[in-house]
Amino acid sequence: MSGADLITRWRESGREIAVVGLGKSGVAATLLLRRRGIPVYASDSGRGPVFDEWAARLRETGADVDVGGHDLERIGRAEAVVVSPGVPPDVPALEVARRSGREIHAEVELGFIALEGSRCIGITGTNGKTTTTSLIAHLLLAGGIRAEAAGNIGRPLSDVALSSDPPEWLALELSSFQLHDAPQLAPAVGVLTNLAPNHLDRYHSLEEYYGDKALLFRNAGPGSVWISNADDAAVRTMVAGVPGTHLRFSIERKADGWFDRAGDRLMLADELLLRRAELPLLGEHNVANALAAALVADRLGCARERIAAGLRSFRAIAHRVEPVREVDGVLWINDSKSTNVTSTEVAIAAIDRPLVLLLGGRHKGEPYTRLADRMGPRCRAVVAYGEAGPIVRQDLEGRVPVVPAGDFDDVLSTARRLARPGDAVLLSPACSSYDMFRNYEERGARFRAAVEAM
Repeated sequence: MSGADLITRWRESGREIAVVGLGKSGVAATLLLRRRGIPVYASDSGRGPVFDEWAARLRETGADVDVGGHDLERIGRAEAVVVSPGVPPDVPALEVARRSGREIHAEVELGFIALEGSRCIGITGTNGKTTTTSLIAHLLLAGGIRAEAAGNIGRPLSDVALSSDPPEWLALELSSFQLHDAPQLAPAVGVLTNLAPNHLDRYHSLEEYYGDKALLFRNAGPGSVWISNADDAAVRTMVAGVPGTHLRFSIERKADGWFDRAGDRLMLADELLLRRAELPLLGEHNVANALAAALVADRLGCARERIAAGLRSFRAIAHRVEPVREVDGVLWINDSKSTNVTSTEVAIAAIDRPLVLLLGGRHKGEPYTRLADRMGPRCRAVVAYGEAGPIVRQDLEGRVPVVPAGDFDDVLSTARRLARPGDAVLLSPACSSYDMFRNYEERGARFRAAVEAM
């Protein structure tokens, strides 16, 4: 069944679509469904003024809304369920939907179906998705193509579908959870940045997590274009045999897009794109992200000189190895987006100073032991905090100095006391934020505001 047929079936059934989870995505999905004349029951377990504001806005459109809980019986008899990306897959509302045989669709799929005139570039992987997505949109704009970043990066795709003049191309960040419930999603171009263990608190195995990532390719065909990381063995295995045109990037060897280490240059095939010193981003991982984005822009017809100019003008995005400021000779870096151990390893590798690492939050199932090897003698101290604090101490004590801290104010004051001139303080938690904050953005914003006030 095509996407258009699915929407028509929902409308003609006269039955409700249940939207599980509000926030930006759930609100946008509800508004889009109501615009199409489809009855909606939307609900969220959260409470508070912001939830009340969302509910009031949606009720004005004719939707029924519950906050502070879900009517499970009502969800069980809905025509289908649309789920926001922040909703864990094992919550009772979704378990009821599955037991009742309801179709479950990610909000991103609803937006994709509704955006019939726009083409999508789907970006997934364990790390680097957000920066690569932002880079792609930036380079396409620099190349004269109307483009926008959306999806898991911030703006819901359903919100883009509500606009009167959507862009020609959408750079769409996709999480594994979104891919799981998006069978209609068929990107014209797909990017797989890398693969590493993550979300082991929600998946039963690494294979199950990788299986959801592989759903990026479920609608692959001869006309598909895939851009992938030639340096990652798991990525090479996943893309083997996928139909379509394949382009690869590498920071280790020659590829379609590659880093000439001897010449310190970013290359497209045999042509110089720009010098490494001209790319204003920290770390080799960002060289890989830039190469992936450049391959997308090049494939879509952007002039290479414009791609190079776009890379020169790009700036680090919030919460991704983002230098905030230097205070008394100490550089404070916001990498709140790093919510897994591999991502924190990448951030550590991007820093060339002694460092104080702020590590903690809600544990996601991975041990922290290998971070000690990555930091080595450069580690001034690890400040361990949050629900994961005791596990961090257990994994790292005796290998690097570990200092426990209480609330987030205590984390910051402890880091300031430990750091010396010439050091960096790196917030790269390797954990989710949900024990203290609503999301990683709030955690990063709190860090940034504190540093700016020093």
